[in-house]
Amino acid sequence: MSETRYLFKFFYVGENYYGSQRQINHITIEECIIDALLKKKYMIDVRNSGFEVASRTDRHVSARGAAFSFITKKPPILMEINSVLPKDIGVWAHVKVPQDFLSRFNAEHRHYKYILPMYPNDSNMDLEIMRKACKELEGRHDFANFFKKENDEVNTLRDLMVARFEKRESFLIFDFKSKAFLRQQIRRMMAKILELGKNQISYDDFLRLFNPSEEISYEPAKANGLILWDVNYGQNLTFEIDKKSVERMKTYLLQRYRDLFLKSGLIHIMEQDDLS
Repeated sequence: MSETRYLFKFFYVGENYYGSQRQINHITIEECIIDALLKKKYMIDVRNSGFEVASRTDRHVSARGAAFSFITKKPPILMEINSVLPKDIGVWAHVKVPQDFLSRFNAEHRHYKYILPMYPNDSNMDLEIMRKACKELEGRHDFANFFKKENDEVNTLRDLMVARFEKRESFLIFDFKSKAFLRQQIRRMMAKILELGKNQISYDDFLRLFNPSEEISYEPAKANGLILWDVNYGQNLTFEIDKKSVERMKTYLLQRYRDLFLKSGLIHIMEQDDLS
């Protein structure tokens, strides 16, 4: 078989990893995927495989529809790859793409969700001003005050296509869509949206963040609420979804949900129990 480039969709739960990007002396998502591809002889040397992940995520961030591409030595069988991956990582769809395809730069947009729990003492949160802030964030802005400053010079101008949320049971589910995001951009937007909702800053304070000449320092929202929901490539690519791989993913996620539900109930009962 001649060498062929494929684009893959994959999921991961990020709590056990030091982010997606390869790092020395730390286990990462990329490292696990590359190890699996090497073990199953889909590549011989990662340096010559054109391996590329579409989006990088920080530690504790999860993904449902992340993407990577590489040049494979043989036709991919997704469950064969999944058989040597940890249960909290899995490929579930793929499509053949041109040799010069770049999973990062050929993406039309990224879609992230941020999950915010609503606790009983959050009942007075001002959801309307939070919706107003989301509308303000949409469109083209200089997001210099909404990203983690790095050593390299970075163009901080971005077009935010969607910024909105809905209340679902005891959670606020935020959706953010853009062709590209800055590092920690969503978590920093969430930090300020949340401060607004709790009346910890004024709306004028929020608007000041759009002025790139004024550098404002603050901590981002927690990473464990962030999910890379999808990397969208438009209508021209039709992914072949592997049913067994999707079933594997859903089985793992359901078991994790049950385990955490039990743990949550146990801790809740311990917290309420009268020790007198």
